[in-house]
Amino acid sequence: MQAAILSLLLLGALSEGQALHLIHLPATGNVAENSPPETSVHKFSVKLSASLSPVMPGFPLIINSSPLTEAFRVNWLSGTDFEVVTTGKEQLDFETGPRIFDLQIYVKDDVGVTDLQILTVQVTDVNEPPEFQGNLAKGLDLSIVEGANPGFLYQFEAFDPEDTRQNIPLSYFLIPSSENFTMSNNATLFSTTEFDFEAGHRSYHFVVEVRDSQGLKASTALRINIVNINDEVPRFTSPRRVYRIPEELGPGTIVANITAEDPDDKGFTSFLLYSITTVNNYFMINQLTGTIQVARRLNRDAGELRQNPAISLEVLVRDRPFGGQENRKQITFIVEDINDNPSTCTKFTFSIMVPERAAKGTLLLDLNKFCFDDDSEAPNNQFNFTMPSGVGSSGRFLQDPAGSGKIVLIGDLDYENPSNLAAGNKYTVIIQVQDVAPPYYKNNIYIYILTSPENEFPLVFDSPSYVFAVSELSPARTRIGQVHATDKDLPQGDIVYSISTGGASLQYPNIFWINPQTGELQLVTKADYETSPVHILRVQATNSEDSSSVTVTVNILEENDEKPICTPNSYFLAIPVDLKVGTNIQNFKLTCTDLDSSPRSFRYSIGPGNINRHFTFSPNAGSNVTSLLLATHFDYASGLDKIWNYKLLVYITDDNLLSGRKRAGALVETGTVTLSISVIPRPTTVVTTTPRPRVTYQILRKNVYSPSAWYVPFVITLGSVLLLGLLVSLIVLLAKAIYRHCPRKTGKHRTSLVKKGEMKDAKRELVVETIQMNTVFDGEAKDPVTGAIYEFNSKSGARRWKDPLTQMPKWKESRPQEAVTGEGTKPPGGSDKERDGLSSKAQAEDAGPGSRNQDGRPSTPKERNPALKSQASPKLHPEK
Repeated sequence: MQAAILSLLLLGALSEGQALHLIHLPATGNVAENSPPETSVHKFSVKLSASLSPVMPGFPLIINSSPLTEAFRVNWLSGTDFEVVTTGKEQLDFETGPRIFDLQIYVKDDVGVTDLQILTVQVTDVNEPPEFQGNLAKGLDLSIVEGANPGFLYQFEAFDPEDTRQNIPLSYFLIPSSENFTMSNNATLFSTTEFDFEAGHRSYHFVVEVRDSQGLKASTALRINIVNINDEVPRFTSPRRVYRIPEELGPGTIVANITAEDPDDKGFTSFLLYSITTVNNYFMINQLTGTIQVARRLNRDAGELRQNPAISLEVLVRDRPFGGQENRKQITFIVEDINDNPSTCTKFTFSIMVPERAAKGTLLLDLNKFCFDDDSEAPNNQFNFTMPSGVGSSGRFLQDPAGSGKIVLIGDLDYENPSNLAAGNKYTVIIQVQDVAPPYYKNNIYIYILTSPENEFPLVFDSPSYVFAVSELSPARTRIGQVHATDKDLPQGDIVYSISTGGASLQYPNIFWINPQTGELQLVTKADYETSPVHILRVQATNSEDSSSVTVTVNILEENDEKPICTPNSYFLAIPVDLKVGTNIQNFKLTCTDLDSSPRSFRYSIGPGNINRHFTFSPNAGSNVTSLLLATHFDYASGLDKIWNYKLLVYITDDNLLSGRKRAGALVETGTVTLSISVIPRPTTVVTTTPRPRVTYQILRKNVYSPSAWYVPFVITLGSVLLLGLLVSLIVLLAKAIYRHCPRKTGKHRTSLVKKGEMKDAKRELVVETIQMNTVFDGEAKDPVTGAIYEFNSKSGARRWKDPLTQMPKWKESRPQEAVTGEGTKPPGGSDKERDGLSSKAQAEDAGPGSRNQDGRPSTPKERNPALKSQASPKLHPEK
């Protein structure tokens, strides 16, 4: 297939005029400005190539344009005919846009043969009609006030797209022509007469036309309206000026209707606006109808209406919608009083406290001081009172005179009277206050009369004094006793009890508390007999009227609540193993005290730790001082005793003097003392210088470590480590200084350098003589065997290894033989690298100009005996 295509292409190339190309292109086409879409610009055709391959779909097309535009595209007509048309995407404007476009038209067939040609499109000018700009093109409305003087109305303006510089004049016409209006050559509209709205036309309609020099024209609508004005004052048609209205009319109630008319044209000026110019809060007017309504409550009995019930208003009427003409009218509203408020009081419930010894005829309450009627005029504001009634009021209270509202006492109110007690000393009086005018409003008044008791009897305690006792061991909140006071006055009031003085201790400001309601006396904390055996309190009772006080004595009962305290509390003793029985051990004595016990009340006993009962106290009871004795001898030989250190817990009790009767109920307190006793065995050395045996006492002092002193061994250890490190560093520095400043002497080695048992096949002993010289080494070289760097003298040939601290040779394998030093073998554990570094330096120092091999030549590092490397080592490395 490809061969056939190539053949066709070759044939097409050989035959003249058989290539693909565009016919009628390049060419120039014209198109008018503002042309609509699909306007034909230029037609052309495509001549196919010799292969007759069709044009690919989508070709030909415009691939580029100058300037860039989307205003053109290529349309297919038929067969191989095409045309260039407008797209309408961009408006072609001769005056404002580009006038020439160069379009590159590209075509391609199925076998890839292409052609490209240029089509030049020229935009031609078309005469356009003039235009009115903006909203003027949609029409114009003008208004003229009637009676206005003739003259200028409006300046028209149009635009000709062909004349960008506005040099060509345009012609303006008013259609139809009118004797009332005229249009000048420069498009100015004038009025020529004075208009009257009521006598003539109210509006005029015209068409304003503009034309260019070639007769093209444009037009817009014109409407001229004649505006009416009011020149007549409105007049009121409602004659009434005074209105009487009752109070309490609801908001919105119509109380007057103001009407007016306008002599001007009824069709227009009959719509009037009404308003009230006087500032007021009670009335409002409908601005369209003129009706006056109540705006808020009209209360004749309060505020400014109570003083002046007349309200004067000024009503204003004016034209609508213009306010050129207006008229005013004065009207008055008189608000009349009605009986709309019942007789009332500032309060309808009264509570009166009357002393029980109040005299008969005493005025208890005057209701006129509390009751009133808010109505402003009589008889609407008058009232009276009905006869009183109520539970318990009969025979005790009366209204005098009748209907006056004055309540007086006519009976007995003794608080302790049984009949009054039956009523609870509380009385209820009910009375009514009512209007004297219809509709006779009334309200109930409730009067509660309470008898106030008086202080007739004093407040007294049941006993002139109180004595209580409490044990010193009693805990807090223990009840001690109770006081009680009474008052014969009724009603019985609450009595409050308190401690006014007494009851303090050294630790607490008060160790007693009394219940303020019940009078029960309690402990706040434990009482101490030893501190204060007796407390004298002053207890006060108080009610709302009186107060009284009484003395309360509280005796503290002594109890055994203190433990014996002995000195010393703990002690360490050391005794010989052969101490004689009955001996006071180191003259040790216990001295004991007890705040609440006699010195003869102590008993001494030894608890756990007194194995085989070797120790006892004497006396063991009846004294506050006792001695520690050895009760039985120690027997370690037979195995009876096995421990050498005893820890004794001594008990000291204070019950020695308790009788059998008291022993069951009394408390016993016990103190303790801790004793540590160490038994010292016999000494093993026999003293022969003394004629008679004697006992040697050895006192051992034991340093017991305290955990709180942990820092002592820590500080000692840390200081020792730091001191040892400092000493080691000083020794190292000293050794280095000696090595630098003290050179070694060289000597002849007379002994064999080979260890015993090594190199048995050696035929002769090699002796090397080393002479130390001050030689200048001016060259460096690398040893081919060891790889180490050595220095040499270019004149004498002397050599030496370079300082191993700056150049250490690297050995990968150990040497077959170990060198023997003059003083012994190499240090154990040293690495081959260390040994080679040391031996290489020794060999460099020994290799002076006097060194020779067996042939008499100066020796080289290869020819020297390896056993000599460690002989003259100036520095030994410490073992790692």
